[in-house]
Amino acid sequence: MVILEIKHLKKYYGNFKGIENVSLKLDKGDIYGFIGPNGAGKSTTIRTIMGLINKTSGDIYFNGEKLDSNDPLIKEKIGYLPSEVNLYDDMTVSELFDYHESFYNKDISKRRKELVRLLKINESKKIEDLSLGNLKKVGIVLSLMHSPELLILDEPTSGLDPIMQKTLHNILIQEKEKGTTILYSSHVLSEVSNVCDKIGFIKDGVIIKEDLIENIKKDNYTYLTISSKDVSRIKKDLKLEVKDEKDNEIKFINNIGVNELIKKLANYNIDKLLIEDISLEDLFVNYYK
Repeated sequence: MVILEIKHLKKYYGNFKGIENVSLKLDKGDIYGFIGPNGAGKSTTIRTIMGLINKTSGDIYFNGEKLDSNDPLIKEKIGYLPSEVNLYDDMTVSELFDYHESFYNKDISKRRKELVRLLKINESKKIEDLSLGNLKKVGIVLSLMHSPELLILDEPTSGLDPIMQKTLHNILIQEKEKGTTILYSSHVLSEVSNVCDKIGFIKDGVIIKEDLIENIKKDNYTYLTISSKDVSRIKKDLKLEVKDEKDNEIKFINNIGVNELIKKLANYNIDKLLIEDISLEDLFVNYYK
Protein backbone atom coordinates (compact mmCIF):
# COMPACT_ATOMS: atom_id res chain seq x y z
CA MET A 1 0.00 0.00 0.00
CA VAL A 2 1.45 3.37 -1.05
CA ILE A 3 1.36 5.87 1.83
CA LEU A 4 3.26 8.79 0.27
CA GLU A 5 3.69 9.42 -3.45
CA ILE A 6 5.39 12.44 -4.99
CA LYS A 7 5.02 13.04 -8.73
CA HIS A 8 7.26 15.45 -10.68
CA LEU A 9 7.61 17.87 -7.78
CA LYS A 10 9.25 21.16 -8.70
CA LYS A 11 10.07 24.22 -6.62
CA TYR A 12 11.69 27.37 -8.00
CA TYR A 13 12.50 30.56 -6.13
CA GLY A 14 12.23 32.98 -9.04
CA ASN A 15 14.89 31.74 -11.43
CA PHE A 16 16.68 29.75 -8.71
CA LYS A 17 16.07 26.00 -8.70
CA GLY A 18 15.14 24.41 -5.39
CA ILE A 19 14.09 20.99 -6.70
CA GLU A 20 13.40 19.70 -10.20
CA ASN A 21 11.13 16.77 -11.10
CA VAL A 22 11.38 14.87 -7.79
CA SER A 23 9.32 11.66 -7.82
CA LEU A 24 9.26 8.91 -5.19
CA LYS A 25 6.95 6.38 -3.52
CA LEU A 26 6.88 5.14 0.06
CA ASP A 27 4.95 1.97 0.85
CA LYS A 28 3.48 1.22 4.26
CA GLY A 29 6.26 0.34 6.69
CA ASP A 30 9.09 1.64 4.48
CA ILE A 31 12.00 3.53 5.94
CA TYR A 32 13.21 5.58 2.99
CA GLY A 33 16.62 7.22 3.22
CA PHE A 34 16.64 10.57 1.46
CA ILE A 35 20.33 11.33 0.99
CA GLY A 36 22.23 14.31 -0.33
CA PRO A 37 24.76 16.96 0.68
CA ASN A 38 23.61 20.22 2.21
CA GLY A 39 21.83 22.29 -0.44
CA ALA A 40 20.88 19.29 -2.59
CA GLY A 41 17.11 19.83 -2.12
CA LYS A 42 16.21 17.51 0.76
CA SER A 43 14.71 20.13 3.07
CA THR A 44 12.99 21.92 0.17
CA THR A 45 11.25 18.65 -0.76
CA ILE A 46 10.20 18.04 2.84
CA ARG A 47 8.96 21.58 3.43
CA THR A 48 6.93 21.36 0.26
CA ILE A 49 5.37 18.07 1.42
CA MET A 50 4.51 19.71 4.75
CA GLY A 51 3.00 22.77 3.04
CA LEU A 52 5.51 25.11 4.67
CA ILE A 53 6.43 26.39 1.21
CA ASN A 54 4.34 26.34 -1.95
CA LYS A 55 5.36 24.04 -4.79
CA THR A 56 5.87 25.39 -8.30
CA SER A 57 4.35 22.27 -9.86
CA GLY A 58 3.83 18.56 -9.29
CA ASP A 59 1.56 16.47 -7.07
CA ILE A 60 1.82 14.96 -3.59
CA TYR A 61 -0.47 12.10 -2.50
CA PHE A 62 -1.05 10.79 1.02
CA ASN A 63 -2.94 7.50 1.27
CA GLY A 64 -3.96 7.86 -2.38
CA GLU A 65 -5.47 11.34 -2.03
CA LYS A 66 -3.92 14.68 -2.93
CA LEU A 67 -2.25 16.04 0.16
CA ASP A 68 -3.88 19.10 1.67
CA SER A 69 -1.42 20.15 4.36
CA ASN A 70 -4.02 22.53 5.83
CA ASP A 71 -6.37 19.65 6.68
CA PRO A 72 -6.09 19.02 10.47
CA LEU A 73 -7.24 15.40 10.04
CA ILE A 74 -4.27 14.77 7.75
CA LYS A 75 -1.89 16.58 10.10
CA GLU A 76 -2.96 14.15 12.84
CA LYS A 77 -1.56 11.30 10.75
CA ILE A 78 1.83 12.90 10.00
CA GLY A 79 4.77 13.45 12.35
CA TYR A 80 7.44 15.97 11.37
CA LEU A 81 10.86 16.76 12.79
CA PRO A 82 12.54 19.76 11.12
CA SER A 83 16.31 19.99 10.85
CA GLU A 84 16.27 22.96 13.24
CA VAL A 85 13.89 22.72 16.19
CA ASN A 86 12.39 26.05 17.26
CA LEU A 87 9.92 25.98 20.16
CA TYR A 88 8.36 28.29 22.78
CA ASP A 89 11.36 29.32 24.91
CA ASP A 90 9.38 30.38 27.98
CA MET A 91 7.61 27.02 28.37
CA THR A 92 8.90 24.04 30.32
CA VAL A 93 9.21 20.78 28.41
CA SER A 94 6.27 19.39 30.39
CA GLU A 95 4.08 22.39 29.53
CA LEU A 96 4.98 22.05 25.86
CA PHE A 97 4.11 18.35 25.82
CA ASP A 98 0.81 19.06 27.62
CA TYR A 99 0.02 21.72 25.02
CA HIS A 100 0.85 19.29 22.19
CA GLU A 101 -1.36 16.60 23.74
CA SER A 102 -4.30 19.04 23.76
CA PHE A 103 -4.35 19.07 19.94
CA TYR A 104 -5.55 15.45 19.75
CA ASN A 105 -8.88 13.80 20.47
CA LYS A 106 -7.15 10.68 21.76
CA ASP A 107 -5.02 9.82 24.77
CA ILE A 108 -1.36 10.01 23.73
CA SER A 109 0.08 10.36 27.26
CA LYS A 110 1.28 6.74 27.42
CA ARG A 111 3.40 7.09 24.30
CA ARG A 112 4.70 10.43 25.53
CA LYS A 113 5.88 8.89 28.81
CA GLU A 114 7.50 6.00 26.99
CA LEU A 115 9.46 8.29 24.64
CA VAL A 116 10.49 10.61 27.50
CA ARG A 117 11.88 7.58 29.34
CA LEU A 118 13.71 6.18 26.31
CA LEU A 119 15.26 9.53 25.39
CA LYS A 120 16.02 10.49 29.01
CA ILE A 121 14.31 13.89 28.88
CA ASN A 122 13.98 16.17 31.92
CA GLU A 123 10.47 17.62 31.56
CA SER A 124 10.97 20.25 34.27
CA LYS A 125 13.54 22.23 32.25
CA LYS A 126 12.62 25.32 30.27
CA ILE A 127 12.98 25.14 26.50
CA GLU A 128 15.39 28.10 26.52
CA ASP A 129 17.74 26.18 28.85
CA LEU A 130 18.03 23.08 26.66
CA SER A 131 21.18 22.11 24.79
CA LEU A 132 20.95 21.44 21.06
CA GLY A 133 20.81 17.69 21.68
CA ASN A 134 18.07 17.92 24.29
CA LEU A 135 16.08 20.29 22.08
CA LYS A 136 16.32 17.73 19.28
CA LYS A 137 15.09 14.99 21.65
CA VAL A 138 12.05 17.12 22.53
CA GLY A 139 11.38 17.53 18.80
CA ILE A 140 11.56 13.76 18.33
CA VAL A 141 8.95 13.23 21.05
CA LEU A 142 6.66 15.85 19.48
CA SER A 143 6.92 14.11 16.10
CA LEU A 144 6.17 10.64 17.49
CA MET A 145 3.92 10.93 20.54
CA HIS A 146 0.67 10.90 18.51
CA SER A 147 1.69 7.65 16.70
CA PRO A 148 1.64 9.02 13.13
CA GLU A 149 1.12 6.90 10.02
CA LEU A 150 3.82 8.89 8.21
CA LEU A 151 6.92 10.20 9.97
CA ILE A 152 9.13 12.78 8.22
CA LEU A 153 12.56 13.36 9.75
CA ASP A 154 14.95 16.04 8.50
CA GLU A 155 18.53 15.47 9.79
CA PRO A 156 17.15 13.77 12.94
CA THR A 157 20.47 12.90 14.61
CA SER A 158 22.20 16.28 14.39
CA GLY A 159 23.09 17.29 17.93
CA LEU A 160 22.54 13.79 19.37
CA ASP A 161 25.37 11.88 20.99
CA PRO A 162 26.14 8.35 19.66
CA ILE A 163 24.12 6.64 22.41
CA MET A 164 21.04 8.72 21.65
CA GLN A 165 21.52 8.16 17.91
CA LYS A 166 21.37 4.42 18.54
CA THR A 167 18.32 4.86 20.77
CA LEU A 168 16.56 6.81 18.02
CA HIS A 169 17.39 4.16 15.44
CA ASN A 170 15.95 1.47 17.73
CA ILE A 171 12.76 3.55 18.11
CA LEU A 172 12.47 3.89 14.33
CA ILE A 173 12.90 0.15 13.79
CA GLN A 174 10.10 -0.44 16.31
CA GLU A 175 7.95 2.11 14.46
CA LYS A 176 8.56 0.25 11.21
CA GLU A 177 7.41 -2.98 12.86
CA LYS A 178 4.16 -1.19 13.78
CA GLY A 179 3.68 -0.22 10.12
CA THR A 180 4.78 3.42 10.37
CA THR A 181 6.18 4.82 7.11
CA ILE A 182 9.29 6.96 7.53
CA LEU A 183 11.03 9.45 5.27
CA TYR A 184 14.53 9.84 6.73
CA SER A 185 16.51 12.75 5.31
CA SER A 186 20.23 12.94 6.04
CA HIS A 187 23.63 13.74 4.59
CA VAL A 188 25.26 11.03 6.76
CA LEU A 189 25.10 7.80 4.82
CA SER A 190 26.23 5.51 7.63
CA GLU A 191 23.09 6.44 9.62
CA VAL A 192 20.81 5.60 6.74
CA SER A 193 22.47 2.24 6.09
CA ASN A 194 21.60 1.14 9.65
CA VAL A 195 17.84 1.67 9.47
CA CYS A 196 16.60 2.22 5.91
CA ASP A 197 15.16 -0.23 3.37
CA LYS A 198 15.35 2.06 0.35
CA ILE A 199 17.54 4.99 -0.51
CA GLY A 200 17.31 7.92 -2.89
CA PHE A 201 20.26 10.17 -3.76
CA ILE A 202 19.38 13.77 -4.58
CA LYS A 203 21.80 16.15 -6.29
CA ASP A 204 21.11 19.70 -7.45
CA GLY A 205 17.39 19.20 -6.87
CA VAL A 206 17.15 15.96 -8.87
CA ILE A 207 17.04 12.34 -7.65
CA ILE A 208 20.00 10.74 -9.44
CA LYS A 209 19.67 7.19 -8.08
CA GLU A 210 17.05 5.24 -6.16
CA ASP A 211 17.17 1.60 -5.10
CA LEU A 212 16.91 -0.88 -2.25
CA ILE A 213 19.84 -0.38 0.08
CA GLU A 214 20.87 -4.03 -0.32
CA ASN A 215 21.14 -3.54 -4.08
CA ILE A 216 23.19 -0.37 -3.71
CA LYS A 217 25.61 -2.28 -1.51
CA LYS A 218 25.98 -4.80 -4.36
CA ASP A 219 26.98 -2.15 -6.91
CA ASN A 220 30.14 -2.98 -8.80
CA TYR A 221 32.39 -0.97 -6.51
CA THR A 222 34.96 -2.48 -4.14
CA TYR A 223 38.06 -1.47 -2.26
CA LEU A 224 41.17 -2.86 -3.92
CA THR A 225 44.37 -2.89 -1.85
CA ILE A 226 47.63 -3.87 -3.54
CA SER A 227 51.12 -4.28 -2.09
CA SER A 228 53.76 -4.24 -4.79
CA LYS A 229 57.02 -2.63 -5.81
CA ASP A 230 55.22 -1.80 -9.07
CA VAL A 231 52.65 0.46 -7.38
CA SER A 232 53.39 3.52 -9.53
CA ARG A 233 52.97 1.53 -12.77
CA ILE A 234 49.82 -0.19 -11.49
CA LYS A 235 48.36 3.18 -10.54
CA LYS A 236 48.98 4.54 -14.03
CA ASP A 237 47.59 1.41 -15.71
CA LEU A 238 44.37 0.96 -13.68
CA LYS A 239 43.43 4.68 -13.67
CA LEU A 240 41.30 4.19 -10.54
CA GLU A 241 40.54 6.65 -7.76
CA VAL A 242 43.11 6.33 -4.97
CA LYS A 243 41.68 6.03 -1.48
CA ASP A 244 45.00 5.73 0.34
CA GLU A 245 48.66 5.29 -0.53
CA LYS A 246 51.80 4.67 1.51
CA ASP A 247 55.18 3.19 0.61
CA ASN A 248 54.54 0.18 -1.65
CA GLU A 249 50.86 -0.20 -0.76
CA ILE A 250 47.90 1.49 -2.45
CA LYS A 251 44.15 1.33 -1.88
CA PHE A 252 41.79 2.06 -4.76
CA ILE A 253 38.06 2.54 -5.16
CA ASN A 254 37.59 -0.07 -7.84
CA ASN A 255 34.85 -0.72 -10.41
CA ILE A 256 36.79 -3.13 -12.65
CA GLY A 257 35.36 -6.66 -12.79
CA VAL A 258 37.41 -9.44 -11.15
CA ASN A 259 38.32 -11.27 -14.39
CA GLU A 260 39.50 -8.10 -16.13
CA LEU A 261 41.34 -7.01 -13.01
CA ILE A 262 43.26 -10.30 -12.79
CA LYS A 263 44.31 -10.00 -16.44
CA LYS A 264 45.62 -6.48 -15.86
CA LEU A 265 47.48 -7.35 -12.67
CA ALA A 266 49.07 -10.47 -14.20
CA ASN A 267 51.66 -8.13 -15.73
CA TYR A 268 53.01 -7.09 -12.31
CA ASN A 269 54.71 -8.62 -9.28
CA ILE A 270 52.05 -8.54 -6.56
CA ASP A 271 53.00 -9.18 -2.94
CA LYS A 272 49.52 -8.79 -1.51
CA LEU A 273 46.03 -8.30 -2.95
CA LEU A 274 42.86 -7.57 -0.99
CA ILE A 275 39.34 -6.93 -2.35
CA GLU A 276 36.73 -5.67 0.15
CA ASP A 277 33.18 -4.36 0.14
CA ILE A 278 33.07 -0.59 -0.19
CA SER A 279 31.46 1.65 2.43
CA LEU A 280 28.26 3.46 1.53
CA GLU A 281 30.05 6.75 2.26
CA ASP A 282 32.49 6.17 -0.60
CA LEU A 283 29.68 4.99 -2.89
CA PHE A 284 27.96 8.25 -2.07
CA VAL A 285 31.05 10.22 -3.14
CA ASN A 286 31.19 8.32 -6.44
CA TYR A 287 27.53 9.05 -7.20
CA TYR A 288 28.19 12.76 -6.68
CA LYS A 289 31.14 13.13 -9.04
